[in-house]
Amino acid sequence: MNINPNYENLEQSYLFSTIAHKVNDFISKNPDNKLIRLGIGDVTLPLCKAVTDALHKAVDEMGVKETFRGYGPEQGYDFLREAVQKYYKKHNVELDLDEIFISDGAKSDLGNILDLFNTNNTVLVPDPVYPVYVDTNVMAGRKVIYADANGENGFLPLPDESIKADLIYICSPNNPTGAVYNREQLKIWIDYAKKSDAVILFDAAYECFISDENLPHSIYEIEGAKACAIEFCSLSKTAGFTGTRCGYTIVPKALGKLNKMWLRRQTTKFNGVPYIVQRAAEAVFSEEGQKEIKENINYYKENAKIISDTLDKCNIWHVGGKHSPYIWLKCPNNMKSWEFFDYLLNNAQVVGTPGAGFGKNGEGYFRLTSFGSRENTSEAMKRFEKLF
Repeated sequence: MNINPNYENLEQSYLFSTIAHKVNDFISKNPDNKLIRLGIGDVTLPLCKAVTDALHKAVDEMGVKETFRGYGPEQGYDFLREAVQKYYKKHNVELDLDEIFISDGAKSDLGNILDLFNTNNTVLVPDPVYPVYVDTNVMAGRKVIYADANGENGFLPLPDESIKADLIYICSPNNPTGAVYNREQLKIWIDYAKKSDAVILFDAAYECFISDENLPHSIYEIEGAKACAIEFCSLSKTAGFTGTRCGYTIVPKALGKLNKMWLRRQTTKFNGVPYIVQRAAEAVFSEEGQKEIKENINYYKENAKIISDTLDKCNIWHVGGKHSPYIWLKCPNNMKSWEFFDYLLNNAQVVGTPGAGFGKNGEGYFRLTSFGSRENTSEAMKRFEKLF
């Protein structure tokens, strides 16, 4: 028996365990202080009524012989794929049903999609980066190179023509920075990918936070994208499905064999998303569901605005927030990421995420999220303003 040696090449992720240790140590020494956490990337508002009504109805169906469902289609029930198809039409994107694959979330598919590609492919990821992009490729033994995202380019790097990559990860709106590519910038990436015969893996998990019609929700809004891009999306942040688990991946038939290969992979290694979850997901795309989840998203966006406005008052440089639940700020007074974490924890009792945990280019930056309560967000920013 031989283990996969590539697992030995994974860097240990100490980010959130270190945060937890520091926070627990602070609480033990300061039990009477109210701690406010703005570092977590998980939603806090509950599922909307349209979704829970659909869940209840589907559960009842599963308890009746005539409406009970066993194994479903691995690529998803047509009723949900049709709902996704209609959603894309709102953004002027035409998709065939067999290009839409329902999954248990974007994170799973971002890793699983790599089954389709040879391990000798070179992978290009941004830095700072969502760790899953890097770790899943290191596990497979692929070479990973980085595109520098920094303050000079607004954390929106463009391709370097001197670099050859086979797989390209793009996340927009971005986690962790909250920066969003416009149409012209995405067209540059598409042209680069086509010229390099590369495939773009486009993570659109936060597209629901975009409110500017000039910014694309899907990479397929850009000419030529279907010939070079696979898109991943999730209902985790859109509709609070972080614990319910449902997303979808688009593999255009213009990508040739990849569409049938992904279908084959899913039918072999995946038994599909539970029927009751898919009925709940279908309700997200209903008229009532869209109305209700928009209220939740607007709640988070107002939190983001409170954070952003406070940073503006304090003359602290930042990106994100406007079209994203994440606010990425430059640490005041040239502090390092962990130095600022400790300073904010000890002096304001506010917890965020050190940017250094997302890559070397994250050093000197810090991530705050808008997923807290309104009361906590407002209180945290009052404390923040007193400090700076």
